[in-house]
Amino acid sequence: MSVTATMVKELRERTGAGMMECKKALTETAGDLDQAIELMRKQGLAKADKKAGRVAAEGRVVVQRDATGSAAIAIEVNCETDFVGGGDEFQTFANQVAEAALAAAPVDLDALLALSLPSGASVDERRREMVAKIGENIAVRRFEHLARQGDVFGLYSHGSRIGVVVDLKGGDEALARDIAMHIAASRPLCISPDEVPAELVAKEREIFEAQARESGKPEEIIQKMVDGRVRKYLSEVALVGQPFVKDADLTVGQRLKQAGAQVMRFVRLEVGEGVEKKTENFAEEVMAQVRGG
Repeated sequence: MSVTATMVKELRERTGAGMMECKKALTETAGDLDQAIELMRKQGLAKADKKAGRVAAEGRVVVQRDATGSAAIAIEVNCETDFVGGGDEFQTFANQVAEAALAAAPVDLDALLALSLPSGASVDERRREMVAKIGENIAVRRFEHLARQGDVFGLYSHGSRIGVVVDLKGGDEALARDIAMHIAASRPLCISPDEVPAELVAKEREIFEAQARESGKPEEIIQKMVDGRVRKYLSEVALVGQPFVKDADLTVGQRLKQAGAQVMRFVRLEVGEGVEKKTENFAEEVMAQVRGG
């Protein structure tokens, strides 16, 4: 059976794949459209598996809350390049994944990947289809689903790269958003100094002590210097001790006290955070080829 342009067009509309890929699939299945789709899906899964090991450190973070304000989601979806991350198809996928996760409150990433999207495909099936079509590794990296403990959620997105959700007791939505904006800018590790992990404090104390001993001062002075630096470090990494971005004369803790408010918890996600990115050096690559030649 000959493959017509109309058949190729229909297959392209149903799969979103390229013209040559559609023509090849139709040829291999003797023009059977359904079999061609099944074949392309199988081939797409294989392509997705091959690309799974490639670094995906671009993409977008999406933050959303439900209509009642009782639940919120922060999720990071990755790809390999900012060009793909800024595309409509990738953005739609990331938003749909966030909506599905917000509604279902999955317990882990595997459960999230099994959720259904509006098309009827699961999150992972759609992800694999996009990998096959776009040619980049795409991954749903992490998410946090929050059931509200306080009175209001504050959401803030800095472009598509940073997303913050704040669960605030007392105060109002405007203050909650201001605190979320502060967290996006200042990267606190936790809410209060007593929440900073003990091993992290011990490591910093060790560094401060080594620095202080270089002064040659007496031991009791050294310990006072170290204690002071540790206190300063704790205020810098804990939310309540940081200068408030909208009023540097106040700490966040003081601003919260003014409003009779308390941060119950927060989530801050940044695209590619903690992912080791591959650095391309094309000049060195060319020189290596020249030397090899």
